[in-house]
Amino acid sequence: MYSKTTKGVTVTVTPYFLDDQSSPQEDHYVWAYQVNIKNSSNTSMRLNHRNWVIIDANGKIMNVQGEGVVGEFPIIQPGESFEYTSGTPLKTTNGIMQGFYLMSQSDGEPLKIDIPAFSLDSPYNKKKYH
Repeated sequence: MYSKTTKGVTVTVTPYFLDDQSSPQEDHYVWAYQVNIKNSSNTSMRLNHRNWVIIDANGKIMNVQGEGVVGEFPIIQPGESFEYTSGTPLKTTNGIMQGFYLMSQSDGEPLKIDIPAFSLDSPYNKKKYH
């Protein structure tokens, strides 16, 4: 579990490897990640946009941007949370993800909320020790 708090909004991410959807012989590895966004501020927030940076084990960078999350534009009231699950495939046995959400506060003021960097690890990751 990975967490980061920005301006009273805590983003917690729990990644997990999906062995049943992965195919190591074809260099296809799939992860799901559960995201919890908790609003501990004193104003409501609307999630408008997401921006993910995904880096595979070879250093290939993918930037994934889009409106809302999982087809929704949740409004998170003070003291409430919003949770969703999504996923990503990689061609390598491990990688890293991080990013941010663009939100708007109840007064219309924009706010950038950081998503913590988190590791995507599979049981197929071959560790080398020097």
